[in-house]
Amino acid sequence: MAKEKESLFFEERLEKAIASDWERLYNVPNNWIWTRLDSLGSFGMGQTILSKNLIERGVPVYSATEEDKIFGYIPEEENRINLGYHDLVIPARGNSIGHVKYISEESASCTQTTMYFKPYNKKVSRFLYYYMKYNKEDLFKHSGNAIPQVTISNIKVKSVPLPPLAEQERIVERIEGLFSKLDEAKGKVQIALDSFEDRKAAILHKAFTGELSKKWREENGVGVETRILKPLSAVCSSFQYGTSSKSDKEGSVAVVRMGNLQNGEIDWSDLVFSDNETDNKKYNLKIGDVLFNRTNSPALVGKTSIYRGDFPAIFAGYLIRLNYGDELIGEYLNYMMNTHQAKEYCNSVKSDGVNQSNINAKKIAAFIIPVPSIDEQTEIVRILDSIFGKEKQAEELTNAILKIDHMKKTILSRAFRGELGTNKTEEESAIEFLKEMLSGN
Repeated sequence: MAKEKESLFFEERLEKAIASDWERLYNVPNNWIWTRLDSLGSFGMGQTILSKNLIERGVPVYSATEEDKIFGYIPEEENRINLGYHDLVIPARGNSIGHVKYISEESASCTQTTMYFKPYNKKVSRFLYYYMKYNKEDLFKHSGNAIPQVTISNIKVKSVPLPPLAEQERIVERIEGLFSKLDEAKGKVQIALDSFEDRKAAILHKAFTGELSKKWREENGVGVETRILKPLSAVCSSFQYGTSSKSDKEGSVAVVRMGNLQNGEIDWSDLVFSDNETDNKKYNLKIGDVLFNRTNSPALVGKTSIYRGDFPAIFAGYLIRLNYGDELIGEYLNYMMNTHQAKEYCNSVKSDGVNQSNINAKKIAAFIIPVPSIDEQTEIVRILDSIFGKEKQAEELTNAILKIDHMKKTILSRAFRGELGTNKTEEESAIEFLKEMLSGN
């Protein structure tokens, strides 16, 4: 009788583990199956770990970041999660949601802004790691709160394609072999792009130390003493935070968010919208408005872009509008806020949280910039526009990197459909592998 009940319980678990027809996102080879993530391992939330409690050596801690770097270390006796080889850490809050991390240490932990996944069979871990990275947008759809977040209850029921174990291993080997070649190519392109960025930084430095417009001053009888240093608070009437209202996929007015600020300009490729009449009036952007990103990852906080009137738009709460007065022109201020000096200042005054940094209006108001005459500002902008307008190299290099990233996505897409040419139809169905895992847990 007990064996019959045990058998019935196992059959119920197996039936629950296999995804229904409507949960199967696309067709896979006949010896693959679609199953739920919680059939392959267990989920849990990270532990509360404050940055002030980190030590120099100990158990490595992973946090909600886009990079695979370690957040810090804690004493072994404080590790309540006990992650280890082949476990996965999934950022669950903020901009890094879904940037999965693969644990390669014998012992590790993760913070309260992440969730972890412990596979029942460690051999499935690398396959799932790549699947989660490929299918990040679908697996980790987050709520539209002020701070994006995902929950275990939402993630654990998501369906994944599961090949036989031997095929999983072949797929991972093929992915890593192809990725290794692409990463080598991407590294060479990145070196060239970094060289361009260094050259750009040097040109901007000349612009704001007066060297770039030296000839203009000589021709116009203007002395360098006219370049007065002033804090932004002296040349801006206010520092306005953007709207905190919820945005929609459709609407009458675009909402510029921090992701839209790219290289001093506004990228209009990923937009949300607003139909809130009060917000659309209060936060309406005017041509020449300069937007400062006050909250983002430590590497990106402080990025600044200028609005050129491409589309009617307002701006979101993580941005600050620098309402400059008659002593500045917007293009000059925008260039100034993208200099190495500005980035260094932002890095020195930012307040760091667990997974993001913040620079409030008071701190940005204290940033000191050179304020030459409007005529000299105009000349500086003219020279910079001319120089950077001729620089097509950065765009070409960036496109090359995007192409490599797209190739990776294509490889992963084919891999998880069984289209890499590695599948062997004579191998037993993945359902046998699933049964083996379920019987052991």
